Amino acid sequence: MYSTRVPKALPSLLPEFVWEGTGTPLHLTFDDGPHPEWTPFVLDELARTGQKGTFFCVGENIERHPEVFDRIRREGHAWGNHTMRHESGWTTPNRAYLRSYLECEKLTGSGLFRPPYGRIASTQAKAIARRSRIVMWTVLTGDFDPRRSPEECQLATERALRPGAIVVLHDSTKAGPRLKELLPGILNVFAEKGWASAPLAMERPHSPEDSDSHMVRSKSGS
Repeated sequence: MYSTRVPKALPSLLPEFVWEGTGTPLHLTFDDGPHPEWTPFVLDELARTGQKGTFFCVGENIERHPEVFDRIRREGHAWGNHTMRHESGWTTPNRAYLRSYLECEKLTGSGLFRPPYGRIASTQAKAIARRSRIVMWTVLTGDFDPRRSPEECQLATERALRPGAIVVLHDSTKAGPRLKELLPGILNVFAEKGWASAPLAMERPHSPEDSDSHMVRSKSGS
């Protein structure tokens, strides 16, 4: 089960993660691409409305669709690391998870990371935070959930939106049937309220001494 809006207590319990922006713009973010159909759809919709997004990309999908990843960068959006193979940090051994992060980081190099499913162990987070900002979210649209209609996703999302919110959508096959109606609906709300979506700032809090091999070796754990 999940909540469209992050429970108020959660960000205070995990303050090392980024849960929302600091200014008035909202941040539309898209997980799991690049996808040959749905990422171009998202990019077309953002271009149509003059908005910008942040794309948390799976490394294997970047390798499969480099031309789509190039378009994300070319059109002025931000991008981030979503691991190489979309692993859950709760079920993946630390060494394998950190290697997956590093493989994807070599492709993205943005200093932004979002753990797939929002699941990451504390030891993994501690290691990755030395190199990347770990970005969570304020609003989870539910577009990935086949049990929900686009209208249900839209209504719940509209109620949860506020300036500064980080909003999660998915440019993926699974989410596509809801995304194709949900994203235009959200962008219409932005237009009505005069809101803007801004790309997240790409930064690299990288410690020079924290080499790739040292990171995996010293933080391997399980």
